[in-house]
Amino acid sequence: MARLGIKALAALALGALLIGCAPGLPPAPPDTKPQARPNRPAAPVRAPEPPPAPSAESLELARYYTRLETDLVAQGLLRTDGGGVDTPFTATQLVRDFERIALADEYESGAGLRPASGALGRVKKWTQPIRFDTEFGPAVPAEKRTRDRAALERYVARLARVTGHPMSFSAANPNFHVLFMSEDDRARLTSRIKSLVPGIDPATLAVLNRLPRSIHCLVIAFPERQGGYSYGKAIALIRSEHPELLTKTCIHEEIAQGLGLANDSPAARPSIFNDDDEFALLTTHDELLLRMLYDARLSPGMDADEVRPIIREIAVELTEPDLATAGPS
Repeated sequence: MARLGIKALAALALGALLIGCAPGLPPAPPDTKPQARPNRPAAPVRAPEPPPAPSAESLELARYYTRLETDLVAQGLLRTDGGGVDTPFTATQLVRDFERIALADEYESGAGLRPASGALGRVKKWTQPIRFDTEFGPAVPAEKRTRDRAALERYVARLARVTGHPMSFSAANPNFHVLFMSEDDRARLTSRIKSLVPGIDPATLAVLNRLPRSIHCLVIAFPERQGGYSYGKAIALIRSEHPELLTKTCIHEEIAQGLGLANDSPAARPSIFNDDDEFALLTTHDELLLRMLYDARLSPGMDADEVRPIIREIAVELTEPDLATAGPS
């Protein structure tokens, strides 16, 4: 193919030469100066197409979430301080919260939004490196894309420091997809998730097709192999209609849940894994839960009985380091 291209160029050059030497044209006077070829007009630069206008449904959702954020903040909720002197917790409480949040599930697997039984299961976590990527619906403005991706990048860097687990961004081979989509992207979302997870169960797809507004965002994590406990892929969905703080709240909670803290607990405080909306962003308490989960002493598939003595030891190390290093007297 390369040779054929060169021959074609040579033929075109020869044709131009023959045309320039066509018989019947008088020779140019000897003192005639060569004339510069006129510059070809530059091709017009096409301005990027503006994003499509959101539908009435999407605009109404945006207004609803803006009012909701304003109301919650006015009530002293959606705190961003990570907890303080008013929210103390002990090693014993940390162990209790870990059991409820890391070993139980919020929803029953394969049953849509049906609440799980609350029974304690097994440790679920990533063992392979996590490679994040973001996707945005067509209606998401450029400035919001830049802001939200930057917020996600900062948070992923923080999670990598906290857990010690390798995390990066990769458009080439991602395994943790973060989708910022609007109400107008339902069809696109369903199609995209089918392409990412060809065997996804119908119940999960049905939830995505008619997601109630009470569900601000969600994450779906999939094991590397059927029946396994090591994650191999995850998809987080965050509504693009959210204002800035609710967007950050979704990023913080869903990504952390996609790492293995899959449940909520009304007793956890200070924590984003609590439906009371007191805290908007990952707290010091939640960082310790992640450090416990990604401690090398915990392996995917361990049950509650195997985990308890280990997490008690880790919790004391994290909250009472002097006591942990003192040893028996």
